[in-house]
Amino acid sequence: MRQSRQFRGGWAGLTALWFILGAGEAPAQQPTVTLADAIAMAQRVQPSTVQAQGAISNANSQTLTAKGAFLPNLNAFSSFGPSFSSGPARTNPVTGELISGNTKVTSLSTGLSASLDLFTGLRRNADLKTAHANQDAAQAGMVQASFQVALTTTQTFLDALAASRLLRVRQAEVTRATEQFNVSTAKLRAGSATRSDSLRSLVTLGNARLDSVAASTQLATAEATLGQLIGAKGRVTAADDSTFYRVLPDIDSVALEQEAEDQSPAVRNAAALAKAAHASVSSAKAAYWPSLTLSGSASWNGSSTNDYTLFNQRQLNLGLTWPLFSRFSREQTINTRDNQAELADAVAADATRQVSSALTAQLANLRAAEIRMQITATSVQAAQEDLRVQQDRYRVGSSTIVDVLLSQEALTQAEVDVVNARFDYLRAKAQIEALIGRPL
Repeated sequence: MRQSRQFRGGWAGLTALWFILGAGEAPAQQPTVTLADAIAMAQRVQPSTVQAQGAISNANSQTLTAKGAFLPNLNAFSSFGPSFSSGPARTNPVTGELISGNTKVTSLSTGLSASLDLFTGLRRNADLKTAHANQDAAQAGMVQASFQVALTTTQTFLDALAASRLLRVRQAEVTRATEQFNVSTAKLRAGSATRSDSLRSLVTLGNARLDSVAASTQLATAEATLGQLIGAKGRVTAADDSTFYRVLPDIDSVALEQEAEDQSPAVRNAAALAKAAHASVSSAKAAYWPSLTLSGSASWNGSSTNDYTLFNQRQLNLGLTWPLFSRFSREQTINTRDNQAELADAVAADATRQVSSALTAQLANLRAAEIRMQITATSVQAAQEDLRVQQDRYRVGSSTIVDVLLSQEALTQAEVDVVNARFDYLRAKAQIEALIGRPL
């Protein structure tokens, strides 16, 4: 009896500790989000997509400016104000009147001026080509940023959903361990089991609850990360979807690799940047050519001395400017842009290789995860049956508590493996979709 009271006291203390740690508390109400909504919300708030959208706006402005270079400049000007001059007094030769040498004149001037570049050594064409290339690069960058944000959001969403599934596994583990502890305690009271059986069951139950606490912490972390990613405060629950549990048909890896090399957002972005870099080289070389500018102006001028009668003045000029020597600044600019273009070509080529390598790896991960899903599903069924047999044998005394606990542990591990295999499959699928730029 004393041992039984000590045992019940230890059990009560463990139960109290469990509730202190918060495992017995119901989760607070929190928002739930689907994967599609999470991706849409993340793309609105993530700095990378906001920056990419700004790059598109800047590229559009650059294109507008390049087109405006073909139009004339037009300025309007106007001025009004007094002017003073001083000098010695003089005598009017007709009247003999003494006239002061200080004079004050108020002047008025207004007019228009315009200039038009007739020839700029093909600089304007090169600038427009560069602007269009930058526009394409900005659009490609936006697509890549969108897919990268979608990938990050999907991975975080899957982490939260997997953590929720793993918590269910750990809760089921606690339930099985509790039931086994009750059976061991009942057998101990009936005298058909030893105290060691109950103690082993209690230790297993404590470990199961510790695993459940760790799973709860992992879930809280994943859901908080998901909330931060989509611009929400606090934890956000990932909504489950039946489409997550469909296995893809056989994939043509050769065709998919060719598609990735042609349509991958990363490859297209790098190719667009390389094209823009080469266009900037042509723009720099246009500085060797002369420029021809036609300018003209028309103005109207008057002053207080003639009662502000306006006199018209017109001017028309044709100017030629040819920078023959610029102390090698043009050569430096061209050399710098040539190096940037070569680097952009290397980056574009490397992007293609990286996509090919990553696709090969993710296809292998996808196949491996699919095989693991099949194996672990069979393992769960076998572990469930094995545990049932061991529990029945233990009840009639033909099996030991060690056999039962080992079967419980094997079942829990099989259930964990099922969850990990399923979500490894979904993560590999998300990686492939980000590489090819479309859903599978």
